[in-house]
Amino acid sequence: MVSLVGICCFTPPTDKWGNFCRLVASQNKHSMATKVLSVAASSTTSFGSSKKTVWVWTENRQVMTAAVERGWNTFVFQSQKLADDWSSIALIDPLLIKEGGIFDSENTRVATVVEVTSPNELEQLQPEIGAVENVVVDLLDWQVIPAENIVAAFQGSQKTVFAVSKTPVEAQVFFEALEHGLGGVVLKVEDVQAVLDLKDYFDRRDEVGNILSLTKAIVTGVQVAGMGDRVCVDLCSLMRPGEGLLVGSFARGLFLVHSECLESNYIASRPFRVNAGPVHAYVAVPGGKTSYLSELKAGKEVILVDQKGHQRTAIVGRVKIETRPLIIVEAKIGSDDQTIYSILVQNAETVALVCPQKESGGQKTAIPVTSLKIGDEIMLRLQGGARHTGIEIQEFIVEK
Repeated sequence: MVSLVGICCFTPPTDKWGNFCRLVASQNKHSMATKVLSVAASSTTSFGSSKKTVWVWTENRQVMTAAVERGWNTFVFQSQKLADDWSSIALIDPLLIKEGGIFDSENTRVATVVEVTSPNELEQLQPEIGAVENVVVDLLDWQVIPAENIVAAFQGSQKTVFAVSKTPVEAQVFFEALEHGLGGVVLKVEDVQAVLDLKDYFDRRDEVGNILSLTKAIVTGVQVAGMGDRVCVDLCSLMRPGEGLLVGSFARGLFLVHSECLESNYIASRPFRVNAGPVHAYVAVPGGKTSYLSELKAGKEVILVDQKGHQRTAIVGRVKIETRPLIIVEAKIGSDDQTIYSILVQNAETVALVCPQKESGGQKTAIPVTSLKIGDEIMLRLQGGARHTGIEIQEFIVEK
C-alpha cells in the first residue's frame, strides 16, 4: 500500500478579488498573525480539451506553504496530528489516508490507493477496482508503458486515475500517455521548485487553448538584401496547411511564416520544416515569450499558429543554419499607420507567408516570398515591442 503523507490539490491562482474575499474569511476563522493566506479552489485545471487533477505529496512545510499561497487548499494526511498541525497555520480542507483509501471529514472514502509491483498486478488493474471514483496508483519504477496500459484499460471509465510521480517530467509523461493521458498525478516531492515547474507546464498547456489575435497587414516593400545566415527549424511534429511559426525582425510585429508542407514543383514536401529567417530574428515560444532563432536547439518548444490563430506547441528536433540569399519584406496595418513591420527570409520559392483566410474561399493559404508584391495581404501578430531575455517589458524603445 502506498503511504501518503501530505497531498494537496492543484489549481491555477484565482483572481485578486477572490483572493481578497478568502483572505477576509480566513481572518474570521484564524488569527492572521500565525496564519498563511489560503485560497479555496478546485483541484482540476484545463489541459487542452480535457481536465486534469494534480495532488502534491510532501512532508515539507515549505512546499505546503508554497502550495497554499498559490491556491491549493485540499490536503491529505496520514495522521490526524499532522492534519491538525498544518491546519493551525493555513486554512485548508484536510483529508485522511487509512485502510488503503483516502477519506474525507465525514469518513467517506474518496479514493482507493493501490501499488503496482509486477506486470501481473498491472493486468489486474481494471476500472472495476474499488467502489469510489478516484484511484491512486504507485507504479514504482515504471513509467511510460504502464501509463499507456492504464490509459487504455480505463478508457471510457468514469474513474479518475492518478499515478505517483517523483518529478515534473514524470508527471508530464503520465499526462501525455497515448495523447489522452491519465486523469491526474500525485507529485511526490520535497522541493518547492518541482511544484513551480509543474505549474509552469500547466500554464504552457493552458496557453494552447487560447486563440491568438492575428491582424491583416499590407505588404509595402519587397527588396533583395544580400547574403545572410538563415535558420531552418525542423520540428518533431507535422504541420498542416495554414500553420507556421511567428517570426519577425521586431518583437512588436511577428509574421506568420508558413511551413514547407505544401506541394511544390521545386522540392519535396517537408511538413515538419519551417524555413524561418535569419539568426537575429525573433520567434514566438510558449509563455508569451520570444527567442532568437539562433537560440533554438533540439528539445526546445515553439508555438505553431494557423490562419485563425489556433496554436499548439511543438518540440524542435533539429536546427540548420546556412548562408543563403535573403530578401526583406516590409508591411503595415493600414494606409494611415506609420509603423513599419519587417522580416528577412531566404529568397526561395519554398518560403512563404500566410495569407488571411477568406470566407468565400479561393484564396491561397500562403504566398511564396518570390511571388510577393506590394499590396498583398499577409498575417501579423502584434504585441509589445520591448523585450528583455524574451520577456515583454514596459519601457521606451526605438527599433528600425
